[in-house]
Amino acid sequence: KTPTGAPSTDEDALEQLAQDHPLPKLLLEYRGIAKLKSTYTDKLPRMVNPSTGRVHTNYGQAIAVTGRLSSNEPNLQNIPVRTELGKRIRTAFIAEKDMALVSADYSQFELRLAAYLADDKELINMFNDGVDIHTITAAQVYGRDPEDVTKQMRRDAKVINFGVLYGMSPHGLSIATGMNQHAAKAFIDKYFELRKPLLDYTNKLKQIARSQGYVETLFGRRRPTPDVHSSNFVVRQAAERAAINMPIQGTEADLMKMAMIAVDKKLDEDCKILLQIHDSLIIECPKHKVSSVEKLLKTTMENVHSLPVKLDVDVSSGTNWGQL
Repeated sequence: KTPTGAPSTDEDALEQLAQDHPLPKLLLEYRGIAKLKSTYTDKLPRMVNPSTGRVHTNYGQAIAVTGRLSSNEPNLQNIPVRTELGKRIRTAFIAEKDMALVSADYSQFELRLAAYLADDKELINMFNDGVDIHTITAAQVYGRDPEDVTKQMRRDAKVINFGVLYGMSPHGLSIATGMNQHAAKAFIDKYFELRKPLLDYTNKLKQIARSQGYVETLFGRRRPTPDVHSSNFVVRQAAERAAINMPIQGTEADLMKMAMIAVDKKLDEDCKILLQIHDSLIIECPKHKVSSVEKLLKTTMENVHSLPVKLDVDVSSGTNWGQL
């Protein structure tokens, strides 16, 4: 139900109903397509700058509370990448003639930073050893050897590895994975047995938010947390989730901005940063410089700040955004 008591047709409600009936699934698909059409395929052609022939987004430096850059008119950080239609829209963004696009993406950025900030030495060592963190997590939770972990088990582990940073509940995990709530609760309980430093860290952040009235990133940028004292349970829970998320995502934002400055200083004049999309940068450069730009991005971004956990950057290139 909605706050007024009417039946809800929001995304969460439809996703739950879709497990029992095909119609809500079709509604969700329709909504997704309608949103792509109204937000991008109808709108983007009208936003081309006549003097440059290109679409230009506007970046906000002080809008997102975590410190991330925000993008609007159009929001180019929000084009879905997991769907085929989303990927097809990305192919419309092309490099200039004789130029290429190079993408550099921090791999599992938030989870690596969470491992460091929580001082989870086992998780840090796994990242530094280059193992598949989701497969190992699934093996530990399900009590299997890594080679016996199924794709579904790995998917479940991936959902909780990232969801735990947002205070994912058994209900949320059950919706995301399809497991029942009892199994989801058992999964989360077992996960926190294994990742006790993460659990201790998230609880510590809640305490800091209550006692200090703010949380902060690794570099000291603060976010006030007055709502953790709210008498409204929903408001208080949301404030606690924000208090857990901000130091991790905020540190991620700080490091990305440091990386952008460092990369910009090293790029040749005929190469430029086109887009920043949360954990990734997209550079436009002459085709013959793709290899050298990829190396520059990987080296610079991975070493932007000395941390006990290894940062890993994936690079790719193409003549349009859909190929990256």
